[in-house]
Amino acid sequence: MGFIIAGAVIILYVVLITKCLYVAKTAKDELGSLIASGITGIFVFHMIENIGMVMGLLPITGVPLPFISYGGSSLITNFICIALILNISSKRQKTIFVK
Repeated sequence: MGFIIAGAVIILYVVLITKCLYVAKTAKDELGSLIASGITGIFVFHMIENIGMVMGLLPITGVPLPFISYGGSSLITNFICIALILNISSKRQKTIFVK
C-alpha cells in the first residue's frame, strides 16, 4: 500500500498546486496574484525538497512535507497560507454593475 498511498499524496499535492495557480491567475488585483503565486511556490518547494530528501536525490534538510510531516508550527503556517488563498479566491468575484 505504500506506493499507492504515496502516489495519492503526490496527486493531491498536484491538485492543490494547480488550484492555487488558478487562484493566482484569476485574482482581482496584482497583490493577490503575487501572494497566491508566492504561497504556491512555498508549497512546490517544500513538496519537491521533502520528496527529494526521501528518495535520496537532495541533501537532508529540515523542510517538512506540508500537512503530513510532524510539527505544530509548520501545520499552523500551512493553514494560514491556505486561508490566504481562500480569501484571495473569495475576493476575485468582480462586480457586474458599476454605480
